Amino acid sequence: MTKFNVPDMSCGHCKSAVEKAVASVDPDARVQVDLDNRTVEIDAKVDDAALVAALKSEGYGASPA
Repeated sequence: MTKFNVPDMSCGHCKSAVEKAVASVDPDARVQVDLDNRTVEIDAKVDDAALVAALKSEGYGASPA
């Protein structure tokens, strides 16, 4: 499981958008969003670069935590 800082997340819509972005590259990924800390933990079969690119495509910058 990889943890990312996603500083632009702030609401339920953001959570849904992040989950959708991850599912677009790995439909079976497990995603845990922590809005309070603005982090996302992802267990996926794709590499971190693909996850960061997917999040960026939804407008969310992400960096490894």
